[in-house]
Amino acid sequence: MLSKFISKLNKIELQNVEKEGDRQGDEKARMYISSVFDILTEDTLEITMPVENNKLILLPVDNEYDMVIYGKDSLYQCFARIIDRYKSDNVYLLVVELTSNLRKYQRREYYRFSCALEMYSRNLEETEVQTLEQNMPYALTPGLPLKQSVIVDISGGGLRFISSQRYEPDSLLYCSYHLLLKDSNARKKFEVVGKVLSVKELENRSGVFEHRVQYYDIDQETREEIIKYIFEEERRNRRKAKFGSVPPENEI
Repeated sequence: MLSKFISKLNKIELQNVEKEGDRQGDEKARMYISSVFDILTEDTLEITMPVENNKLILLPVDNEYDMVIYGKDSLYQCFARIIDRYKSDNVYLLVVELTSNLRKYQRREYYRFSCALEMYSRNLEETEVQTLEQNMPYALTPGLPLKQSVIVDISGGGLRFISSQRYEPDSLLYCSYHLLLKDSNARKKFEVVGKVLSVKELENRSGVFEHRVQYYDIDQETREEIIKYIFEEERRNRRKAKFGSVPPENEI
């Protein structure tokens, strides 16, 4: 139950999850502060309309946000969509619908999405590492062999994958995978560099290793595309759980 984790008057942070080109004017990359006014259902909250410099910020209906809630004993994060706005007893309110599950959140972490995505990777060559460390334009050495692996969760900050290849902690990897982007309805290839944070052998699978990787020197546009993909997949999964299948957009 939502009321088990959050209460009325809890602080809320809202940040637009649309890609840079989809944002309008002064809404670009901004954070809005609100608070919980009421818990309507397990999926919907009434929250106060953000105010800046004594001026109401009229966030549009149907816009979707990355929402962080200051709960009773922790921070919680989810994605949410504004479905209504109105004035009640001189209080300006928004109704938001949760479009992903509520999860515990630590500041500076990104929302992690569980998945099973094919990936190919290899250690960077020494010359490639030197290029990155010197902040020079990065160019791949073509034709080098890649090892197949499976991404088991992904976020705007990095990924976790399993592979029969063991990579050393602190090493830099070239990682290549595809994501299905809803805007273009096409699979886009992502080529990123990641730093290995940790590695461990799976207890029940000898010779298979789990790696946690943080993106290294990733550009903001690529990061936002990954976050947008995660949001769309979470939203799709939540609809499927709610309706039993994913209905067309105009039936929701």
